[in-house]
Amino acid sequence: MEEKKYGEKAIESAKLETWDNPSQENDYTVNIEFPEFTCLCPQSGYPDFATIKIGYIPDKYIVELKSLKLYLNSYRNLHITHEEATNRIYNDLKSLLNPKFIEVTGEFNIRGGIKTTVKIASDHKSQ
Repeated sequence: MEEKKYGEKAIESAKLETWDNPSQENDYTVNIEFPEFTCLCPQSGYPDFATIKIGYIPDKYIVELKSLKLYLNSYRNLHITHEEATNRIYNDLKSLLNPKFIEVTGEFNIRGGIKTTVKIASDHKSQ
């Protein structure tokens, strides 16, 4: 059996991490796009491809980007619906960062003639 590559090992042990917000005195928006998101259809096992878009206004913390990349890559072997994947990403980031505002959008590629977009957003007032 072939030993796992260092990237596979890093993805397996992926854990979201934070940094302190260096500019807490300002309300600014962080926009992140991850156009290489993949997961597996829970019905067929076929791969689903998407762009995950994350926008948030930080409070005390920002997400460390390498940990986010590895975390998002950890979905590649999960059998999960578009809705569940997008909501799980949203919930994990909201819980980790407790931002002033957060929005996560999953734009899934066309498959079977259907394009799916899932969007979730909230701010401190709706928490």
